[in-house]
Amino acid sequence: MARAYRHFVPGYIWHITHRCHKREFLLKFAKDRYRWMELLLEAKMKFRLSILNFIVTSNHIHLILSSRGSKDAIPRAMQLIAGRTAQEYNRRKNRKGAFWQDRYHATAIESGEHLWRCLVYVDLNMVRAGVVKHPSEWKWSGYHEIQNPKDRYRLIDHNALKSFLNVDSNEVLATTHLGWISGELKESPKRKSIL
Repeated sequence: MARAYRHFVPGYIWHITHRCHKREFLLKFAKDRYRWMELLLEAKMKFRLSILNFIVTSNHIHLILSSRGSKDAIPRAMQLIAGRTAQEYNRRKNRKGAFWQDRYHATAIESGEHLWRCLVYVDLNMVRAGVVKHPSEWKWSGYHEIQNPKDRYRLIDHNALKSFLNVDSNEVLATTHLGWISGELKESPKRKSIL
């Protein structure tokens, strides 16, 4: 059966999830998680993506983004990231077979409070899994760049994020972001979903 073509409207915000095949821990090594982030940076520049948040866990990824480019920018970016991640891993491990479980899942989300909730949901992923107590303890996520913007090789598009959230400075963004996370951690650190 042929797969339906996905339509990504430029300017919309998308929450993308992609799981490893059979939920295996194929991203358990730090070098594989760092490599996925390098490929995300390459895709960001090549396809004009606005990365709003992300996390790379041991067996899946979450990515919140928007496209400033063409309607096929997101599918092409995901093809680049997923394809190269799988090829490099399989070559290195002398492994054959699927790396990813089917296709990635994409959901359109709204700006404002819905986006805040999605950002926090992504940031608290490894807290809910019981791996860390605070998102600051997991290196492979957008949390660190939202809190402390990098000067070079930046993944998070702060200008787009501030615009979507109606925030006027990086300081207000970081403070508000940390407030949402702290509030959620006080309520229930292992709650499955806050959406």
